[in-house]
Amino acid sequence: MHEQHSSIYDVIIAGAGPVGLFLACELRLSGLSVLVLERADHPHSAFKRLPFGMRGLSASTIEALDRRGLLDELVSAERATDGTAKIAASAHWIQQPRRAAGHFAGIPFYHDDVDVSQWPYRLPDSADVSMAVSLETLESVLAERAVTMGAEIRRGVGVDDMHSSDHDVTVHANGETFRGRWLVGCDGGRSAVRKAGGFKFTGTEPEFTGYSVDVEMRDPDALRPGRHYTATGMYTYARPGTIAMVEFDGGACHRMQPITQDHVQAVLRRVSGVPVDLTALKLATTWTDRAFQATTYRKGRVLLAGDAAHIHSPLGGQGLNLGLGDAMNLGWKLALTIRGNAPDGLLDSYQQERHAVGASVLDWSRAQVALMRPTQSTRALEAIMRDLIGTRDGATYFAERVWGTSLRYACVGSHPLAGRSMPDFELLDGTKAGDLLRAGKALFLDFDANAALQTLTTRWQRQVTYIAGDVKNRLGVSAVLVRPDGIVAWASEDATEHDELVQALLRWFAEPEHVDCAPR
Repeated sequence: MHEQHSSIYDVIIAGAGPVGLFLACELRLSGLSVLVLERADHPHSAFKRLPFGMRGLSASTIEALDRRGLLDELVSAERATDGTAKIAASAHWIQQPRRAAGHFAGIPFYHDDVDVSQWPYRLPDSADVSMAVSLETLESVLAERAVTMGAEIRRGVGVDDMHSSDHDVTVHANGETFRGRWLVGCDGGRSAVRKAGGFKFTGTEPEFTGYSVDVEMRDPDALRPGRHYTATGMYTYARPGTIAMVEFDGGACHRMQPITQDHVQAVLRRVSGVPVDLTALKLATTWTDRAFQATTYRKGRVLLAGDAAHIHSPLGGQGLNLGLGDAMNLGWKLALTIRGNAPDGLLDSYQQERHAVGASVLDWSRAQVALMRPTQSTRALEAIMRDLIGTRDGATYFAERVWGTSLRYACVGSHPLAGRSMPDFELLDGTKAGDLLRAGKALFLDFDANAALQTLTTRWQRQVTYIAGDVKNRLGVSAVLVRPDGIVAWASEDATEHDELVQALLRWFAEPEHVDCAPR
């Protein structure tokens, strides 16, 4: 028997990881009722703490967190009591003479090689392009914000099954039944929502088994610190016993047998070629390069985001950023849809925009795996790629992909800023444009205080914040329409393209005369 709850939520979210929690925050900005169901009894895990829980945040993620006032909280939470960054003690690459900016299949590129002048629409004082955090800290900050904003989080209650209709979704979880107008699966790579919803999940099977382990060795100096290619795979070692390694066995050992000390020692010996002796296995987990994606992110009133929609190897740290980008993109679109302020097709644009980004990241992951294969031809190709990545143009290209600065959606107009992340314009009074997005509304920046533009945008005043006034660096534009997620929907150098502006407004926001824009 299921205990039936009488209340109906606007949105039920399956999964209280970073993606589900960030989505809950986004939906609460619009005043929607949100229930988050999480199968785990508590959020604590050794694999969320340093060093295994270390995650790199891309420029687009950092900007998203900054635009919602979460970045300062996250940076503060990652500081030790003496004010130093906790992450520095756990990241071997931070101690290198040159500041590493990321890697591709283990080949690093460096900040001093990246030519930021090739990004003319990124202001020099914008938020950092990359930073490292622990998964534990990120989840803690997002959970606190979600609860403070009024989201309800139920732990130890995982989704078992669900049934959707044209009007709502019924969710069965641990003997309880919940009803929501919409359901979003953010419940990971083995998503119960995706399976219950019958979403097709396709892709490529794994080539290797990856291991992340914390061990004690008889001789900690037997292995060289850092990342190393070998005749059978690759390993990364940080003293005294933190090891990540991959063995090209077709994924045969992932979740197929217990991860014992003897097994880890045998794999480490094969991969490293060193006869190491392990005296203790303190922590271990496996992973693979299996790369799959849902063919659609929406079926009726059920949607997918994060690892529920796409899985791939953790190489390069793209997965978390991809999922948080899903949440930022979906949140405002789903909120406008529920409130009745969305034009036809707005929610479909979530699939159109994010599925393509997901497919690109999966191919990026596959390309790294191809460059790691332990063959003579691959090692030859790896040497060529290392030379290319070491050039200024090469490092800049890889930085664009890894940091997310090359992301661009199809938006109205031909201006090169349209579809990109909004530069963090600074008004003459010192206000940053990013701060004006904290309420989750769209933003219209009119640098010339054009009366005609103000009159036009007044029709959408409940959905769009109008700001008139000059900025310290216009970057050659005079007016910019920005979506709630910080993406430039339209931009103009002379602000006379009124027809294009109306097209942009109608594409993202319903005609005001035909909807009830009053608060819920």
